[in-house]
Amino acid sequence: MPTHVDQVMQLLCRVAQEKEMRAAIKHSREGASLAFVGAFVGGLLEGPPGIAIGGVLGGLLGAWVASGQFKPVPQIIMELPPAKQQKLYNEVIAIIRNFDWTDMVQLTALVMGNSDLKFLLTSAVEKFFIRELRAQMKYGK
Repeated sequence: MPTHVDQVMQLLCRVAQEKEMRAAIKHSREGASLAFVGAFVGGLLEGPPGIAIGGVLGGLLGAWVASGQFKPVPQIIMELPPAKQQKLYNEVIAIIRNFDWTDMVQLTALVMGNSDLKFLLTSAVEKFFIRELRAQMKYGK
């Protein structure tokens, strides 16, 4: 049966919620910008020693920003741009296409009742998040 991207995203949200998956998206570009700004401002204010001090302080602040904050994976999935959702959808369909199901209700029951299938989908989401979003993953509270 043909499925819609949003239906599969809802299924992934349900699996991720059950596993209490959280992810932190790294913001390395913003972190590097803060290190640069710190060095630049330090150099303007104090010359060469200010560059070093500003670079260190900006680098520390940048590292903190780049570490990201952990958010629930279901929230991130629903906020993904359509192109990323489509890519995740394609990966998930490759896993579930060989199983016997006729609609999303039956597929959801199949997934939620099968720990191996649930594991496969959880792994697919985790790999996608690490590869495509450069995310750090955590499970549980």
